Amino acid sequence: MAIFLDWPVGAGSTVMPRIVYSRHYNIGFYGLERLHPFDSRKYGRAWRQIRRRLGSTARPLLVKPRRPASREELLLVHTENYLTRLRDTKYVARALEVPPVRHLPRWMVDWHVLRPMRWATRGTIVAAQQALQHGFAVNLSGGYHHAKPNHGEGFSIYSDIGIAVAALRRDGKIADDSRIVYVDTDAHQGNGVCHTFMDDSRVFIFDIFNSRIYPDYDVEARQRIDCKIGITSTCTDSEYMRELHSRLPGFLDSLAKSPVGLAIYNAGTDIFATDPLGQLNISAGTIRQRDLYVVEQLQNRGIPTVMVLSGGYTKQSYQLVADSVVALMQQHDGNNSDNS
Repeated sequence: MAIFLDWPVGAGSTVMPRIVYSRHYNIGFYGLERLHPFDSRKYGRAWRQIRRRLGSTARPLLVKPRRPASREELLLVHTENYLTRLRDTKYVARALEVPPVRHLPRWMVDWHVLRPMRWATRGTIVAAQQALQHGFAVNLSGGYHHAKPNHGEGFSIYSDIGIAVAALRRDGKIADDSRIVYVDTDAHQGNGVCHTFMDDSRVFIFDIFNSRIYPDYDVEARQRIDCKIGITSTCTDSEYMRELHSRLPGFLDSLAKSPVGLAIYNAGTDIFATDPLGQLNISAGTIRQRDLYVVEQLQNRGIPTVMVLSGGYTKQSYQLVADSVVALMQQHDGNNSDNS
């Protein structure tokens, strides 16, 4: 099925989406990163493939964060006590689910693991700023949707999504009462995001996820979801897209009574068949179709949208990311040609 994106353009203006990426996103610490199925270097792999496939049009789209997230930015969401706990390598090892990290010096863990995540967190802030300016932006990392204000888990240390929203509000980029839409299609339910916005009625959460895997214990988080779609490993490509088609438009239309200031789309690729942690059976073609459809629905309603990558635990994850980002950029380019 063909997907056509109607990118919102103002009078006399053209939307120019952006790709936010820095080489500092990539995590490598003496091979220990291979003990976790997550490809911690997929960001660079995805960018190289995107650059190769888009050719000369790729560079003008690239925006590089100039620094990692500051402590002040982290404290917009996280507690002082939590940031102090991150000095404990045993705690970080549990949150990362990489036990040998506990034996490394603190400076090494901070420099080789936590610092890249702070770069990615700043990347989500920058991508959100770019989305407000240009209509759509992709951060080639981020989506740490299990991180809570006072706790890290599931390879998620910093709540980049919550921090980005708080930073935009602090800086007056969006009104304090602006509505925020959060759409999560990662295989795992975004429990950290739910806890971050547990008492924030300005944030509306849509989540489609495997209901039989981690974090299935977090009942409180699931109760916070405004539109919840639990699926299982038997879900087919057509059933998956049918759920999105039947539920997402109505969810977005229910918010139409007042403007939505920003949408954050968490596009995890761990729904891919053979992913060891997602335990779903969705094809590469459907993942690309999913991303085009979700972005289409948000953009057709004129909502500035930032896309983050979240999970993906197969060797093909970076290719799936590149496929979607290239398709989104090419669709945008085609629409601009039609509007010229």
